[in-house]
Formats: sequence, C-alpha cells, structure tokens
Amino acid sequence: MELPSFLSHPLWCVCSLLLAVVLRLQRKGSWEARGCRADLTGKTAIVTGANTGIGKHVAMDFARRNARVILACRSRERGQKAVDEIVKETGNKKVVLSLLDTSSMASVRAFTERVLKEEKRLDILVNNAGASGLPYNMTPEGLEVTFATNHLGPFLLTHLLLDLLKRTAPSRIIFLSSFMHGKGVIDTSNLWGKNLEKNSYNDSYNCTKLMNTICAKELATRLQGTGVTVNSVNPGIVMTEAMRNYPFIFRLVFNIIGFFFFKSAEEGAASTIFCSVSEEAHGLTGKFIDSDCTIVLPSEKTRDPAVNKKLWEACESATNLNTNPGK
Repeated sequence: MELPSFLSHPLWCVCSLLLAVVLRLQRKGSWEARGCRADLTGKTAIVTGANTGIGKHVAMDFARRNARVILACRSRERGQKAVDEIVKETGNKKVVLSLLDTSSMASVRAFTERVLKEEKRLDILVNNAGASGLPYNMTPEGLEVTFATNHLGPFLLTHLLLDLLKRTAPSRIIFLSSFMHGKGVIDTSNLWGKNLEKNSYNDSYNCTKLMNTICAKELATRLQGTGVTVNSVNPGIVMTEAMRNYPFIFRLVFNIIGFFFFKSAEEGAASTIFCSVSEEAHGLTGKFIDSDCTIVLPSEKTRDPAVNKKLWEACESATNLNTNPGK
C-alpha cells in the first residue's frame, strides 16, 4: 500500500521528531531536584514503597543529600536490591531496609515499633507506597486490600510515628495523591469499598487518593504549632510499575503513549522531593502540590467538613486508633 504523499515528505519526519522532543520537554516541571542544594546530613527519612518507581528515586535523592534513609518495603529481596543500588550510586552507607506491608495493620504496627526503638529522630516521612488495578479482595484483617494499602496503612503509620516527628520538628510528612483524586467518591455508607466487586479497576484507587488528600489536609490543621508540616502531592502521570496489575493490552497501550506524553519515575518524584527538602516548602502545610511543584486547589470534594469528619472518625475506627495529634 502506498503511503500518502505528505507522509513521504522529508519535513514530515523532521516535524514528527521535533514534536516528540517538545512533548518530552514539557513533562519537566519548573523545579529541578538536582538544582536544590539542601543537605540532609544528620537527618532521617522514611520512604514507603521505595524499592521501585517514584519511591526509589525519592530515596536516592535523600541519600545523595547524606540523609539516613529507611526504605520501607514489602519484599525483602526487592528492597535489599534497591538498597544496594542506592548505596552503590550515592556512596551513602546509611541506607537501610525495614520490611513494611501497608495493607497489613499488624505489619504497620510492627514496623513502627522497630522505628521507635531504633531511631532517635524522624525528619521526613514519605507515604509513597500504593497500588492500583488490584482486584477486589479482603485482607485477613477484614479490610479491602486497595483501601488498606493506599490509605488506612499510611494513616496508621503516620499517626504511630507522630510523637517522633514532633520531637524532631521541624519535620515534614508527604502523602502521595493523584490528579485522579477528583474522580474519587467518599461514600459514608460504604467507606472501605466492600461493595466495589463489580466496579472498575480505578474506582477504589481514585477513592483512596481522595481520602489521602482529605486526611493530609485535616492532619495539617491538627498539627498547627507543632512544627510538623503535612502536604499531599500529585506526581503527574508517571511510567512506573504501578500499572503491573492491569491487563497486558492496557499496559502496552499505556507504555506506548507514555513514552511521549508521561513522566519518567525520576521526573515524577520531583513534587515529592520539593515538599520534602526544598527551602520553598519550609513551613508549607495543608497544601496540594501539583506535578510542576506549584500549589493548586484540590478537588472541591475535599472541602466538605461533615464528610471529612466522618472519614477521619472511620479511619480511627478501622485502624483501632484514637488520634489527638494536636496536643
């Protein structure tokens, strides 16, 4: 079959190449992590889900800045491999692995017990671990797995480490949200997705990202005056292993389109690193930081006080926690 005449023109190839270059350049934000000179010597950071993707690049950045970095990972093998790579790349030997599965509240409690026993300070907590595309399933503790992994686990983890964070203040907490949080729904009659069996892959993911954004904002309010700041971030559309639970054809299309339009994991880590280390983010709290490291308003769904209160109380109940972090 003969190609249309315009496709055979030399300028077609040149223009296509230029368009691809422009699209890739547009993925970069206005703030560059490598241009920030913040030094984390003497400071300690925890990054959940740090064996791959955004979390790994965040941990790598902290290690380059001389921090003690705790990679909180579910897999010992993959976590240790990430530790070894980061140590080799940065020369920082204060990078360690501690096992954590945020879908298990028992694992969260065991992890925090180790941290509180072994660590004297905690300057940065990055709640990065999360999953999308998981089929509906209940954990042994009776929690739907996506809601447990993406929201309840990080909620419990943060609260169990609050005293250490306050003793170390100024300190920073970052929750990974998503631009998809606006498509989430807070259904107070079915908060934890027990009726989502027939819903699409994204429903529970979007709901948990909305919950992360709401609870980050609420926690920031409760922590006013403590020196602990809390923000949620949108990393953008990022090429990571987060899509591994989706069907092959979906992943294939995502990767092809993503090569031109989406961010790499390193680029997607920028908004998290910005909130964690930059001078510009010092004292910034209760905000939603977009993928270009600017403050934007989150979805209006985050602004219903009655629903937010109900969500907070439900989180306390589901994790057997009684929170009062402002005191």
